[in-house]
Amino acid sequence: MSTDVWLPIPPDEIEGLPDGPDYRFWDGGESFPADPADCAFYVVPYMKPADVGRRPLPAMRSLEVVQTLSAGTDHVEPGLAGLHPGVRLCNARGVHEASTAELTLTLILASLRGIPDFVRAQDRGEWFGGFRPALADRNVLIVGYGSIGSAIEDRLAPFELARVARVARSGRTSARGPVHPLTDLPALLPEADVVILSTPLTETTRHLADADFLARMKDGALLVNVARGPVVDTKALLAELESGRLTAALDVTDPEPLPPGHPLWQAPGVLVSPHVGGPTSAFLPRAKRLLVDQLGRFVNREPLRNVIRTTGTASG
Repeated sequence: MSTDVWLPIPPDEIEGLPDGPDYRFWDGGESFPADPADCAFYVVPYMKPADVGRRPLPAMRSLEVVQTLSAGTDHVEPGLAGLHPGVRLCNARGVHEASTAELTLTLILASLRGIPDFVRAQDRGEWFGGFRPALADRNVLIVGYGSIGSAIEDRLAPFELARVARVARSGRTSARGPVHPLTDLPALLPEADVVILSTPLTETTRHLADADFLARMKDGALLVNVARGPVVDTKALLAELESGRLTAALDVTDPEPLPPGHPLWQAPGVLVSPHVGGPTSAFLPRAKRLLVDQLGRFVNREPLRNVIRTTGTASG
């Protein structure tokens, strides 16, 4: 009996796919490429609405693996509830670190150095100078110190920072220094000039940056969110932005996409980018390498990488 693999990238464009499976191309279109009941390995279409990616799941009765091409899996997880036990959910660790870390640095530097103001002044034909804060000598706090958080710190290293503090779900030691547990956040927030959110969206991190979190940030601090929009309480952030006490750079928002007329568009001191941390020229080669590796492991019945949860287990 053949094994179907659904890919959102045409299989003839991926060099090195293992022999054996029948590869089906589906990138979220209305028609399915084959009977979903025969799909054993499902790669979720990238940058499509969550309901599109979840649509075939109820009919995938032979499913063994759900592979996302995103670092986060929150958009897929609600669709796993009806699946049979033993389906493994894998994320795209290793695909987005470079692009997301690049954008994080872009947002920090653009916000601190006033690039949005310069662009608006250029549109008006005005020479708009002034004194702006540098990133050098600043304290930076990274909340969510996984592979993306680590990649962000790698790129911060040359900027002559005063200090980098790291926070993850639980404390540990990293190559660059200690990683604090989430319980240390209240003590760390008042010291940070720049707070970077790069944590996955879970029930623990939903509205992690709430009114209390934001109130603990020092006056004039910059909040950078490259995680998920709901990690931040939008109403609480708007209050801080409108008071002028904090600034923000947001690649993700809640709601998302940010609708026309939403107050975040016009809030003072905020730079919004439209969730573009991952989709760059760096994405496709890294995504293809991940898929070739994962499918080779799947075909040869070797342990898969990046398994986040398994349905029917205590954590899944």
